[in-house]
Amino acid sequence: MDTVSWLSYTLLGVFHGINPGMGWLFAVALGMQEKRRSAVISALFPMALGHAISIGVVVLVIVLAQQQISTNVLGIVCAVVLFGFGLYKLFRARHPRWVGMRVNFKDLTIWSFLMASAHGAGLMLAPLLLRMPMTSAHSGHTHHASTTMTDSAVVLLSAVGVHTLSFFIVTGIVAVVVYEVVGLALLRKAWFNLDMLWSIALMIAGVVTAGMLFWEH
Repeated sequence: MDTVSWLSYTLLGVFHGINPGMGWLFAVALGMQEKRRSAVISALFPMALGHAISIGVVVLVIVLAQQQISTNVLGIVCAVVLFGFGLYKLFRARHPRWVGMRVNFKDLTIWSFLMASAHGAGLMLAPLLLRMPMTSAHSGHTHHASTTMTDSAVVLLSAVGVHTLSFFIVTGIVAVVVYEVVGLALLRKAWFNLDMLWSIALMIAGVVTAGMLFWEH
């Protein structure tokens, strides 16, 4: 994978970390509820795990699909799903209520997985994944195919790791800063709808994915 792809995975992790709908707002709410910074920090680990699982599921689905479906067809499907999901999120965005929650590690992991999945976090990685060469499961060169698939798996796991690490770091920084300095009261006055920006970004990713297909042909 080239430098641009690694940077893209990292920047997407940064954007996910900034987005309050994917974790830091929940972490701050838990900290405010329990009145201690350690509650904010302890919430970050299960959130990062749930986020990574959600991303990993999308990566696995795309990799398996690449073994059975041509790149062109898969690209069209990804483009349609990205644009359609972004359009859906644009008009059907809802925010969860945070008051009165008592959650453990498992609850936070599941919540983070569902939120990342609901936001289409993994889908945004689709255009990058489609650029990676994958060996078909029907290849006649068994040893070469096995080696290539193993190398690809290592790269994909590394990409998920880099993305999750950047998400974890940014979410942690934002959550602690908001908890210690900004506070929820000021946050309500200076709210910026990142969900809308994310929805538009998903739609743009869909257009870019389709454009990549036409450009290559």
